[in-house]
Amino acid sequence: MSVPERPARHRITNLQRYTPRVQPDTRQRYLTALRAASRSGIPFLIGGAYALGHYTGIRRWTKDLDLFVHPEDVEALLAALRAAGLETEVTFPHWLAKAHLGEDNIDVIFSSGNGVARVDDDWFAHSVPSMVMGVRARLCPPEEMIWSKAFIMERERYDGADIAHLIRACHARLDWDRLLARFGPNWRVLLSHLTLFGYIYPVERRAVPDSVMQTLAGALIAESSAPAPRRRLCRGTLLSRQQYLTDIRNWRYIDSRLRPHGAMKPAEIARWTAAIAEEEHDACE
Repeated sequence: MSVPERPARHRITNLQRYTPRVQPDTRQRYLTALRAASRSGIPFLIGGAYALGHYTGIRRWTKDLDLFVHPEDVEALLAALRAAGLETEVTFPHWLAKAHLGEDNIDVIFSSGNGVARVDDDWFAHSVPSMVMGVRARLCPPEEMIWSKAFIMERERYDGADIAHLIRACHARLDWDRLLARFGPNWRVLLSHLTLFGYIYPVERRAVPDSVMQTLAGALIAESSAPAPRRRLCRGTLLSRQQYLTDIRNWRYIDSRLRPHGAMKPAEIARWTAAIAEEEHDACE
């Protein structure tokens, strides 16, 4: 699939400040973690509600602080947080670690639950400077935020609204060809969100360049007329770890998260799946 010419980009040049909506005690604990991460010298980015608020102006209460790091830097960052008095754990070895200070959590993220959106050098090369709670930091690029959020389609969580708000706010400076490249063979997921964007905001639909929609529509037409693949892949597991288990277990589809189709090992999928019951139990308590 070819990509369109890159549109003019407008980088943020001023150091913008964003004040998250958190309780005072939580703010102090987050500051402890942020300062420890900054002193460590380990490159990290801030995502989640903080980055979303910076880009869109949407302020909402947040239950955790999301720090994104290279996979090879996870252990070093956890050690720096432990030295600052936080308790740490590697919750899921394929994408997530956590640090705890009192009742507050810091998520240390180095990939995505489905193994697709692994943190790499481009996250840092295209990151945006900001001030978070008075600390100089860099934010996840909007392209990577859209990429990683696009696959979150669980029954209890769907990040489509965040994606629509990011496109509305950042469309003029998005690197659209890089965004297309990020999705790669998962381009239908991007097309679904861009189609919904035009439905959500009819007056804003030209925010998505015509060349992008034409590229994706052309890929859809070409694929629709091509022979169906022979392998019984189910890509639904990339969108929800729970809702397509029947397809894998009972209907004998191949789990697209598994290598070589995806990035995950059977043990990683088993651990990620087992956590569903644990989280449902915790939610009922």
